[in-house]
Amino acid sequence: MTKRPRIAIADDSVLLRSGIARLLEDEGIDVVAEVGDVAALLAAIEEHQPDLAIVDVRMPPTFTDEGIHAALRIREAYPHIGVLVLSQWVDEKYATELLSRGTHSIGYLLKDRVPDIDDFVDAVHRVLAGGSALDPEVVQQLVTRSRVRTNAVAERLSSREYEVLGQMAQGLTNNAIAERLFVAPRSVEKHIRSIFAKLDLAHDEQDHNRRVLAVLRYLESSAQGT
Repeated sequence: MTKRPRIAIADDSVLLRSGIARLLEDEGIDVVAEVGDVAALLAAIEEHQPDLAIVDVRMPPTFTDEGIHAALRIREAYPHIGVLVLSQWVDEKYATELLSRGTHSIGYLLKDRVPDIDDFVDAVHRVLAGGSALDPEVVQQLVTRSRVRTNAVAERLSSREYEVLGQMAQGLTNNAIAERLFVAPRSVEKHIRSIFAKLDLAHDEQDHNRRVLAVLRYLESSAQGT
């Protein structure tokens, strides 16, 4: 029998977290905890050891960055537990800080993405499977801001290569990138090989590791000058 994924949800909005819980349970996912603050979240993580924590960035008491700090604590103390952060708007600093710890089982989505059920559920499953899920709007803003800066990555990559790297930052496969950009998979492979070469990513690294390193350099370049 296949083991059902187990998830904890932390959001101060009872309506939102209940809605997410019902949605995920309909998808065959067990919700082991629904909490409204960081203390309750950390206690639930310790008690239930879920496969994934879905965490709102802003929670009581100050409604500033409690959630992102909780996510970072979870990543440090329980690296086997995935984290999917939800935010009301794009905050490049938070996205970069979270993803700089690694892109394995990590996600950053805008709350506006939740009503798009197929996309949201896909993101949850992607993070559960060990991948990453970065909101397209976050990626778009990172790309836009990066293009107007002078930094090592922006200077090395063409605009198309930067676009492909932005899609990689969302955890998409080569075929998925090809479909989204309306190009042939061979073209995506060619761009990715060029990205690896221009970013000096060694050939003796596994492809997955090189993709992660490329994404991290992309995010680091986006954070420069902020």
